[in-house]
Amino acid sequence: MPKLSVFQTVLLAVFGALAVSGVLIFALVVGGGGGNSVGPVTIWGTLEEGAFRAVIRQISENNDALSQVTYIAKDEKTYASELTEALASGTGPDIFLMRQDYAVRDAGKVLPIPFDNFPETQFRNAFIEAANPFIGTAGILAVPFLADPLVLYWNRDMLSSAGFANPPRYWDELNGMVQAITVRDDAGQVVKSAVSFGEYRNVTHAKDILATLILQAGSSITAKDSTGRLVPALAARTGDRLQAADSALRFYTEFADPSKASYTWSRALSESRVAFAAGDLALYIGYASEKPIISRTNPNLNFAVAPMPQIRAANGEVQKAVNTAWVYGFATTRTTKNPQGAFIVASTLAARDVSLALSTVYGIPSARRDVLTPPGGAPQGDDLFKFSSEQELFNKQAIISRAWTDPDPDRTNEVFRAMIENVTTGALRLSEAVQRAHQEMGNILGI
Repeated sequence: MPKLSVFQTVLLAVFGALAVSGVLIFALVVGGGGGNSVGPVTIWGTLEEGAFRAVIRQISENNDALSQVTYIAKDEKTYASELTEALASGTGPDIFLMRQDYAVRDAGKVLPIPFDNFPETQFRNAFIEAANPFIGTAGILAVPFLADPLVLYWNRDMLSSAGFANPPRYWDELNGMVQAITVRDDAGQVVKSAVSFGEYRNVTHAKDILATLILQAGSSITAKDSTGRLVPALAARTGDRLQAADSALRFYTEFADPSKASYTWSRALSESRVAFAAGDLALYIGYASEKPIISRTNPNLNFAVAPMPQIRAANGEVQKAVNTAWVYGFATTRTTKNPQGAFIVASTLAARDVSLALSTVYGIPSARRDVLTPPGGAPQGDDLFKFSSEQELFNKQAIISRAWTDPDPDRTNEVFRAMIENVTTGALRLSEAVQRAHQEMGNILGI
């Protein structure tokens, strides 16, 4: 590993280059001629391989400094374990794609960028708020490049048949839609559903949906105390009248309560994305990246995409629009034998124009603010920034996205599952379920 002084010099050059404007979409941000190769750099990730390699290949055609960069796509189900085993054995990649909710759990795998080279303020100004979990204690854990926000998918035929021309903008509009759209059989079982809320096991992204509702209600799931320590924040503090988690959990679970007029979802139904693609679900909350999957599953489905609904304020408008997103960043591994090359490659691929290219090929937003809303608007005559209406929608959802710091996604999945099912099964009262989840979150955090 190089001495820190050399290490810092390289980083200063890289991030200085990122500030230069007017670079062509595939221009290399560092280096000049073909002799300035950064050396072999291997990247692992879960994004589709062909599109990623195409972008790298195009960069290399303009400057062969990245000619030895290799991207290898891994199976999402085995990615974490395979990465851990490879790094432990010394055969892992130089860079791996990190999602922001794994930043805390996987921080030990990363060689962070010191704040002296990439100040926290510069990071926050450059990237959307949902990327903030990449800000570690010793530096920046990963350089963000793509964002995948939650959006509302809606079935045009199901809504229009029930008399609705548009999907809901506010959550309080759901009750009327549910009663008009939901279809039950003679036994009272739901066969056509309005929205897939209420359960955990057959609701795709149940944890992320409920977490978004909590954030929209004005609270969080974890927070930092006065010492900078990560602590649970689900339960309201003593004397605090704001019970955001209670309110969000009540709203979410009521749609699975047969005694409520809003009943529209049960554990007996298909997994929610499957139900939506089959035409049995009117409203589905999913990630922007899922649109091609839904289209391939049912090419004849008449559906569209809308923004994530919000909480209506007292004045009838949204007080503060909030959404959530997955954010992907390039993290340099602690075991890399080529740290200089890895940082140059990570910084190059996260630069504005390359981030825009990756956003275009994957069909989801960039994580960079200057791509989502170019300073001063799009450059005159620059067709690259002429987004379609759907891309604009995705971009706006990325801009309003926030994130909570997840200590361990696999373990907190169980916390959310138990919190939801403790209510739907009647095992605990709502406030007790939230308090139990708060305590379990504390156990994960070692508190």
